[in-house]
Amino acid sequence: MKKKFYVYFVPGAIFQSIVVGGGYATGREIVEYFTRLGWSEGLLAIASAFLVFALVLSLTFEIGRIFKAYDYRSFFRVLIGKYWFVYELVAMVMLLLTFAVLIAAATTVLAQRFDLSSWIAVILIFGSIAILEFYGRDLVTRVLTLWSVVLYAVFIVFVYQVFNAIPDDHNFRVVGEQTDSVWWLSGFKYALYNMMVIPIILFVSRRFENRQQAVGAGVIAALVAVAPAALLHLAFCASGTDVVNADVPVYAIMNAYTMPALSVAFAIMLVGTLIETGAGLIQGINERLDNQCIETGREPLSKLGHTGVAVAFLGIALCVSSFGMIGLIAKGYGAMAWAFFMIYFLPLLSVGVSKLHRSR
Repeated sequence: MKKKFYVYFVPGAIFQSIVVGGGYATGREIVEYFTRLGWSEGLLAIASAFLVFALVLSLTFEIGRIFKAYDYRSFFRVLIGKYWFVYELVAMVMLLLTFAVLIAAATTVLAQRFDLSSWIAVILIFGSIAILEFYGRDLVTRVLTLWSVVLYAVFIVFVYQVFNAIPDDHNFRVVGEQTDSVWWLSGFKYALYNMMVIPIILFVSRRFENRQQAVGAGVIAALVAVAPAALLHLAFCASGTDVVNADVPVYAIMNAYTMPALSVAFAIMLVGTLIETGAGLIQGINERLDNQCIETGREPLSKLGHTGVAVAFLGIALCVSSFGMIGLIAKGYGAMAWAFFMIYFLPLLSVGVSKLHRSR
């Protein structure tokens, strides 16, 4: 039973924990790609994102298992050969955007809920991620798995409170609703830029022993990742609050319906989620650096080296975060989606599928 848990549930918990960070946990990404389309179209967009996630996760996990590619550098050397570095260049830009969103979201939440200055919030975030990276993969995996359960619990309570607070005759609608996007394209774009993190978490594929495990873990991970999105989307539509123009839509609803106790719990969960998201992404970078060191006959990075990588990335992202959360998610994430379509999604469905077929 323990083995099945690590094989089938842990990859999904880690993937979900990273995807949920930043705009997802605040509700900003959900509004941008789903809720602003309306409640029914938003659900269809979430369904399309699930299908893309399930396909990409399953194929990526299986390629990682077959070719023992447990970091993104090894994986893209299998997929696009000597041009693997193109993914790294684009991924580094996306990582900086992601970390910038994490920092912007966490500082906003800590300032609004606990009246902490932005610099104290930054020190808290930097210090927590640095500690997780210092102790390495095992601690990061355990923390991400545990926090995934906490996140689900808080989301479920939040959705219950929202539906319990609204009048019985209230209709599903979105204040400021925009319908200028096709639902399947919106869900596809959401999945495209989020799939960036999948090769970064390939260290989870070390436990897969056969194709059934890799594909099963991929489908479960996709389901675990989009289920909270569906819950938040329905809560946003039911609330009748102007979530479209809110930096932190979740708090906009809490303020509208006066939920002080849940607001504190959500703030703690949110900051913890932002921290674990940053730790999970940086762990993937450290895995790549360690594997390259081993390939070239050198010792892997020390614990202090892993910590230094974390602090360096976060420091650069701190400067980028000044552009604001809505702008970063709406413009930066959208542009990155098509970059990953070209360098990851298309090669995966062509070269990756072909190599898997020949490997049989």
